[in-house]
Amino acid sequence: MPLDFILTSAQRTLQADARAFARKELSRTRAAAEHLPTPEQRFAATRPIYEKAIAAGFLNRLIPQPFGGGGSGLMDMALVAEEFYAVDVNVSLTLFANLLGLMPLFLAGTPEQLARFLPPFLDRRGAPLAALANSEPGGSANFMLSAPFGTRTTARLDGDSWVVDGEKHWISSATGWDARGADLLCVVCRTSTPDGLTILAVPRPERGLTLVKAVDTVGHRAHLVPHFRMDGVRVPRDHVIGGVGEGRVVVDASFTGTAALVGIMAVGLLRAAFDYALDFAKTQSRGGPLPIIQHQAVGYALADAKTSLEAARQLGWRACLAMDTQAPGATELALHSKIFGSETAVRVITDLMRVVGIESYDCSSPLGGLLQDALVLPLFDGGNMGVRRRQLHELLMHPDYDALNASFGCN
Repeated sequence: MPLDFILTSAQRTLQADARAFARKELSRTRAAAEHLPTPEQRFAATRPIYEKAIAAGFLNRLIPQPFGGGGSGLMDMALVAEEFYAVDVNVSLTLFANLLGLMPLFLAGTPEQLARFLPPFLDRRGAPLAALANSEPGGSANFMLSAPFGTRTTARLDGDSWVVDGEKHWISSATGWDARGADLLCVVCRTSTPDGLTILAVPRPERGLTLVKAVDTVGHRAHLVPHFRMDGVRVPRDHVIGGVGEGRVVVDASFTGTAALVGIMAVGLLRAAFDYALDFAKTQSRGGPLPIIQHQAVGYALADAKTSLEAARQLGWRACLAMDTQAPGATELALHSKIFGSETAVRVITDLMRVVGIESYDCSSPLGGLLQDALVLPLFDGGNMGVRRRQLHELLMHPDYDALNASFGCN
């Protein structure tokens, strides 16, 4: 696998298009949403901007080419994710959450299911939303736990239908624009056996889905992460994705690719924070005769921040390329990208606030908001402590583990 990360002309065009769109359209999100009092109102205010992202083809580019989309791999997604996250996290996460929501279909959907559920997401119209409904109240995102822990949502057969009952929490965009449900939910539930997990494709239901609470989050203030309940939601028997009782592997695989992208989202936030702090240091003297960048402590702090940014980007790119080529060590690299990138973002943005000083605590400075947005990166998409480090631990314990695969593995 090449290690030079030279972007193709098509990738450079995609990067430039994403940067231009982010600066023109995503930059409007804060003004459109931040003054609104509730999470639901802030989320709804982003819809026109989200629709422009759909019309510009960015959702289509997330869907792999074999399924009718324009996506050619995680590396392309990484280029878009960095440009978008460097400007606005809210519409960006709403867009990229669709990738996780549709991943079970990509991995295990039948041709009939793909033909039935994918068309709205391939179209460049409207504001379609998909979500992978995994996490539940009580901090139970770990689907590997046996009943009665972990996943408690159940589905039982009643004639030709599954009847779904349970609660889900922290599921991006899951209740849709109007609290009645996303266009498609891939619901993780227990079915035939206490430990058997099944994924059901649940289109926007006519009845039975209730918004319990839209979480008022610390960061990502205009992105929706609801707590919702399903009471007797009925879906046809053939909506099982990947087989009854076989959802565990599909869920695990669904979260693997997204890990690398979270590392790149962290890079976007780091880039925005670094650019602001560098400009501040070059233009502000703070009572002295020279800009503060002339001070060694400031210059060294900025140098360290840029080193961390570049390291996180290169690790994320390496992970995405490994996933795209199915190289040995790809899963390990994706996990490293998620853990290192997310935790580096929190640490380095905090360090840059020290560079700027008390001015960074003013809401007119972006650094406080960027830190708030970064705080969730180690916690979501499989928390670094509860899920991602556990996965790395399991890799390290495997009898066939080769420590050099992640560094030098190639096909």
